[in-house]
Amino acid sequence: MGAAQMSALKAGLVYFLSVFAVGFMLGTIRVLLIEPHLGALGAVLLETPFILAASWLFCRCWIGRFNVPSALVSRLGMGAIAFALLIAAEILLGLYGFGRSLADQIAAWRSPPGALGLAGQILFGLFPLVQGLTEKIR
Repeated sequence: MGAAQMSALKAGLVYFLSVFAVGFMLGTIRVLLIEPHLGALGAVLLETPFILAASWLFCRCWIGRFNVPSALVSRLGMGAIAFALLIAAEILLGLYGFGRSLADQIAAWRSPPGALGLAGQILFGLFPLVQGLTEKIR
């Protein structure tokens, strides 16, 4: 594995961990404090801009810290690693933390709040690529 791939791998792992920690905190606040007042969709609509802003900032931070090249393959690799880890963590948390079956979790992604959350996760995974493209434009 080359230096560029290793930096993308490390950055993807740390990117996932940092955003997952923030997401866990925001998700707890969303479920316990906001959802009872606004409903599931309203709570996700309120939370999504905050987690995406944190994702954008963490992404930029870790790209710089690990010197991830702006090359397409490096940025896609970083985002793919982070996204795969995020989906795996969500599935494992659902299975072992909340006792939900995999089928239930997949079905939840089809609901409006779940689809919005999944769209945010996809954006999270694409942020390294988007930031690489914007660096090339400057």
